[in-house]
Amino acid sequence: MEKSYSESYAAAGVDITAGYRSVELMKQYVARTMNEHCIGGLGGFGGLFELDCTGYKHPVLISGTDGVGTKLKIAMIMDKHDTIGIDCVAMCVNDIACAGGEPLFFLDYIACGKNYPEKIAQIVSGVAEGCVQSDAALIGGETAEMPGFYPVDEYDLAGFAVGVVDEKDLITGKDLKEKDVLIGIASSGVHSNGFSLVRKVFSMDEKTLNTYHEELGKTLGEALIAPTKIYVKALRSIKEAGVRVKGCSHITGGGFYENVPRMLPEGVRAVIRKDSYEVPAIFKMLAREGQIEEQMMYNTYNMGIGMVVAVDPTDVDKTMKAIEVAGETAYVIGEIENGEKGVTLC
Repeated sequence: MEKSYSESYAAAGVDITAGYRSVELMKQYVARTMNEHCIGGLGGFGGLFELDCTGYKHPVLISGTDGVGTKLKIAMIMDKHDTIGIDCVAMCVNDIACAGGEPLFFLDYIACGKNYPEKIAQIVSGVAEGCVQSDAALIGGETAEMPGFYPVDEYDLAGFAVGVVDEKDLITGKDLKEKDVLIGIASSGVHSNGFSLVRKVFSMDEKTLNTYHEELGKTLGEALIAPTKIYVKALRSIKEAGVRVKGCSHITGGGFYENVPRMLPEGVRAVIRKDSYEVPAIFKMLAREGQIEEQMMYNTYNMGIGMVVAVDPTDVDKTMKAIEVAGETAYVIGEIENGEKGVTLC
């Protein structure tokens, strides 16, 4: 089929041919995520996915949407765009997993000042990798070239995911009770929240980001751009081990103080021991260089724990083993007590 072209549109800053080139380059990455439930390919008006309800007594769809935020600034300065898509997927599918769901499919949205096909393809390669890690199909997306709205070298990235869970397997937190145990699953670093504060603390230039720090064991940029962990397989492994997760919190913006209470019913309180695991060096460095009070750190960042699950005391060993089998690191970090809904860090 002959491709369309508009000289007038190109003169206004929108290159349709670059859009075609982007799609061709990203196809190889998108293909990695396809499965037997995907219908058709790229280019349709809507992404098609066949929902197989076999084994579900009462299937419930779960959706999640999010963006990467100002972590994108790090990627732009470092000119590294092949992992930032993992962050985008992670922020959406982790929320789905947090409710007990399995991600089904994902759609991305990229807005840019100028469509550089190779750069767009790099971004989508990361999105595809995130989808592979979470067993989600990348069934569609949008790349919007917006000259005059974004600078030519800048872009924004957001996404949307849909998952499914049997109603009986929903993780709601409603049955949490005193002496239930809190297990934290390690993060990869800062993940995708709090980067406005990061950018205030550290100078955002190539020299600063490319500087090696012994305490980090890598450059500052490498530590900051490390992709957000995807916890889908860890939560699935726990379920397959026969453990019922009673509550789950994805530690994102707002840190422990905002996210842990979201899984709690009235009348119980989460008590977390800060010395139950080693806080990663990047957070210590951030607090020191920015002179940020400890409470503010725990109210902003994940501090090394990306997901918290609550289980019955008799299920702790099985849960820890299941998380390790999934390739993640876990710590017993606290317990549930009776009291006013909230979280105590001690």
